Amino acid sequence: MCGILAVLGCSDTSLAKRSRIIELSRRLRHRGPDWSGIHCYQDCYLAHQRLAIVDPTSGDQPLYNEDKSIIVTVNGEIYNHEELRTKLVSHQFRTGSDCEVIAHLYEDYGEDFVDMLDGMFSFVLLDTRDKSFIAARDAIGITPLYMGWGLDGSVWFASEMKALSDDCERFISFPPGHIYSSKKGGLQRWYNPLWFSECIPKTTYDPIALRQAFEEAVVKRLMTDVPFGVLLSGGLDSSLVASVASRHLNESKFARQWGSKLHTFCIGLKGSPDLKAAREVANYLGTFHHEFHFTVQEGIDALEEVIYHIETYDVTTIRASTPMFLMSRKIKSLGVKMVLSGEGSDEIFGGYLYFHKAPNKEELHLETCRKIKALHLYDCLRANKATSAWGLEARVPFLDKNFIRVAMDIDPEWKMIRPDLGRIEKWILRNAFDDNDRPYLPKHILYRQKEQFSDGVGYSWIDGLKDHANEHVSDTMLNNASFVYPENTPFTKEAYYYRTIFEKFFPKNAARSTVPGGPSVACSSAKAVEWDAAWSKCLDPSGRAAVGVHTAAYESTSSQALAQENGFSVNGLSEKKVDYFEAATATI
Repeated sequence: MCGILAVLGCSDTSLAKRSRIIELSRRLRHRGPDWSGIHCYQDCYLAHQRLAIVDPTSGDQPLYNEDKSIIVTVNGEIYNHEELRTKLVSHQFRTGSDCEVIAHLYEDYGEDFVDMLDGMFSFVLLDTRDKSFIAARDAIGITPLYMGWGLDGSVWFASEMKALSDDCERFISFPPGHIYSSKKGGLQRWYNPLWFSECIPKTTYDPIALRQAFEEAVVKRLMTDVPFGVLLSGGLDSSLVASVASRHLNESKFARQWGSKLHTFCIGLKGSPDLKAAREVANYLGTFHHEFHFTVQEGIDALEEVIYHIETYDVTTIRASTPMFLMSRKIKSLGVKMVLSGEGSDEIFGGYLYFHKAPNKEELHLETCRKIKALHLYDCLRANKATSAWGLEARVPFLDKNFIRVAMDIDPEWKMIRPDLGRIEKWILRNAFDDNDRPYLPKHILYRQKEQFSDGVGYSWIDGLKDHANEHVSDTMLNNASFVYPENTPFTKEAYYYRTIFEKFFPKNAARSTVPGGPSVACSSAKAVEWDAAWSKCLDPSGRAAVGVHTAAYESTSSQALAQENGFSVNGLSEKKVDYFEAATATI
């Protein structure tokens, strides 16, 4: 991942302003420690902090067209850049960067080229011929992007909130799948798949087509000129990513340069479920496996740094981000700059344990749509920022545009959890990779029950966080929470504790408004809480809140105690409407 900052239409064009832009861009250097760049044109500034993954020697940014009249600063990866170059034969490329195609595509296709890009990206492009500009974000919001407005009328874009929050009067999270055009004067959605309209699909389940789509998604993400690995928790999703990557590694350019031995990484408290399962999968696949341990105290000590980097006070996201943040530091110390990860599968296939209570296929499909639309607020935010904090890039094959299309076109009846037919959560994905002739995974791993990352690293992690918050937040503080934090009021001590840290770094109203709220149980959306009346008494984002489903679910007595602590809250936050999409909570 890289860090981008663009400021357009400044009233101040002095050297002091340029120095200020450079200073703010440095706040993103953790995202791109390999090189820094800035281009100034009249009252416009485009800055970049580079993490060199593809073409490390010549791909520095900003990037340009032939005569440098088009300037672009990009965060992300364009996986089909070689194919796109064949459509741009009349153009001369300066670098081997996958992102350089953006400048030339704009020249040939105008503002309508964004849907041609297959990848994860956020970019700002300046056309100096008429001083117009565009900004765009990938379909799902895998890469972060914020948009802000200065008092002088300037428009700002940044990969992280910390780069613009001090200088903008108002700012928002730039919505995924959208483009902003200065010519048209507003945001427009460029990503318009059939599932976005939430119509119920009727395509028959084809396991071979699903498997092929996922394998293609993994293979295209092996595009790298630097060492990489796979985050392996031992659950279904990360294990499938590792399995497919290990099968195709020999065919990749990477293997010729760095070898064909796949590296895998896992973190957890000693004795945690994930460590054991990941070790077994790694042994089965023959990977070079790295196992990291952390203690509850080490996680607690990192909380302030974590919240500063991930820029949220959402309870679930912080719980899961902390071990990922610690693991990313260890991974980077080994010289690895890119990892594949398993985010997105649970949202697409209804993999969270609360989906056991989906009343019908229509409700299940609508919930998966809500979850995917909100990924940029939760799992994508966590996976990107927790890794980028240490200059590590995370790629997510399950969120490939084509794979999502294939998976979301399937009749949701196939995604329904049907114990009478032997179908557990994500059965259609498990079945697609259940190959007796050439197994992808051992059967018991392929059919392992869903375990959320914040649970899988060790159940005492969440318990320890709650105990720590109880020591720092008094009953009186919590009782007055609605007066101190009238927007998105925290209703648990854990949520209150995280909120105080967040407010220290990001005190503006605009900052707190970028974080969603609303009822949730075991990572459900607010709407899905209605599926089971008993859930209103156990409103917690942990998978163990799925009482009667999770094999290690909270006991009924602890559920009652949890309900008393939470009151009418869910995920520790009051219900709140999000500007662009209905909020939905998620972890790995």
